[in-house]
Amino acid sequence: MWSGLTRRGRLFLLTGALAAVAAVIVGQRDLLRVGILLLALAVVSVIVALRSRVRLAAARSIEPVRTPVGAPATVRLMLQNLARIPTGVLLVEDTLPFALGSRPRFVLDHVWSRFRREVAYDVRAELRGHYSVGPLTVRLTDPFGLVELRRAFSETATLIVTPKVVRLPTIRLAGEWSGSGESRPRSVASAGEEDATIRAYRDGDDMRRVHWRATAHHGQLMVRREEQPWQSRATLLLDNRRNAHAGHDPDSSLEYAVMAAASIGVHLAVRGYAVRLVTDEGGAVAGAWHDPGSGPADAEVPLLDALAVVRASRDASVGRWPGLLGGAEAASGLLVAVLGRLHPQEAALVAKLRHGSTAALAVLVDAVSWTSVAPRVQAAEEQRLAETSQVLRRAGWGVVTATRGDHLAAVWERLGVGRSAFRPVETTAAGTSAAEVGR
Repeated sequence: MWSGLTRRGRLFLLTGALAAVAAVIVGQRDLLRVGILLLALAVVSVIVALRSRVRLAAARSIEPVRTPVGAPATVRLMLQNLARIPTGVLLVEDTLPFALGSRPRFVLDHVWSRFRREVAYDVRAELRGHYSVGPLTVRLTDPFGLVELRRAFSETATLIVTPKVVRLPTIRLAGEWSGSGESRPRSVASAGEEDATIRAYRDGDDMRRVHWRATAHHGQLMVRREEQPWQSRATLLLDNRRNAHAGHDPDSSLEYAVMAAASIGVHLAVRGYAVRLVTDEGGAVAGAWHDPGSGPADAEVPLLDALAVVRASRDASVGRWPGLLGGAEAASGLLVAVLGRLHPQEAALVAKLRHGSTAALAVLVDAVSWTSVAPRVQAAEEQRLAETSQVLRRAGWGVVTATRGDHLAAVWERLGVGRSAFRPVETTAAGTSAAEVGR
């Protein structure tokens, strides 16, 4: 009961008790009246506060719920007094993580019956992540400030802060086509249209697909096999090894690598690629294919959500990357790797991730440029970076180096020149086909 007393209320209670005791000892009636008044004021404040039934309803919304680093989001709170009697002064406080700023506070001094009010405040985060906003805390005080009662709501909302996405220029890239049809098309040039072929009937096939002429010719039930349009695929490999990066958030080589992965992934998704993100997050793989489907946002949202929570991992290892990619079949299509510091021996393992005619590109992030090192160390790191690049190029990779301060669009443009639309080309003799982004 007395836990709701503020420091002022406890002081009033203690002073009143001491004054009453002293008045009885010395026989001073006036002092006794003062002590009783102080005690009565504290007790009455507690009783009034406890009898004030605070029945508040609160609703929360965040607009937008997904925002890039540095962009603001608005949190809206709808408060309503469900009680039939007015309450005292209310201090409303929302709970925020440290990265979103200080806790917002609102004072509501006229909370009458059926009171309803909307309050809003802005939040902004400079670091990626999923942030929990709430719960809401309400403090009820009496006019004298002697009693403070706390009520808390359990409802929370999540704000997703995604990496910054840089618009990239269209460059010429080679890639492979893979698809979800029942067999490979005879020519990728006809990939945008359905092609009907014939196969034997299987249990569960729609009888409306029966091809009666072929059935009579083969002597068994035959059905039309509808081909699905073939689609380009891209695997995005992000190096999140802790020892491969330098600097501190948000100014670190890992944040630059995450921004690069997000920008490249969105760039490819906009051009119709089904994008798959592969990263070593403590052994967990974000390896689902994000198909643009009805629009690029179908691929962008899960891709950016996955990148929003990527952290540097001590357990990540280059030796596990072949298993994460899932072999040659799963790694078909364009392979883009955003890599941190690599030793030549590790670069040799990365070089083997490119299978056959798979197009492979690497953005080497020069992590040392995010730190201050001695000139001799800097020269050794530059030599190591050159050796790493050479190992990848010999294996058929396209390689570009990114240092601190390099604009990502300029780095991407160094991988190719020119701008043009995305177009497929004919199937090669080996049964694979090529595609270009730009020309």
